Amino acid sequence: MSNPFEHDDRSYHVLANDEGQHSLWPAATPVPAGWHVRLADRPRQECLEHVETHWTDLRPQSLIAATG
Repeated sequence: MSNPFEHDDRSYHVLANDEGQHSLWPAATPVPAGWHVRLADRPRQECLEHVETHWTDLRPQSLIAATG
């Protein structure tokens, strides 16, 4: 069985949760509860680049708010 997160020929979403954490997600797989689509139906590499560009502080939003 192959990993559904490692297919360069498939379409992906970038998901984010309320804590600002991001995830690469196969477009053909339902979005799990608590997550929303930030970037939809794009090539895997484009999604990875989006995550690298937009999720630069890996701390959860609640921790960022608590520490200033």
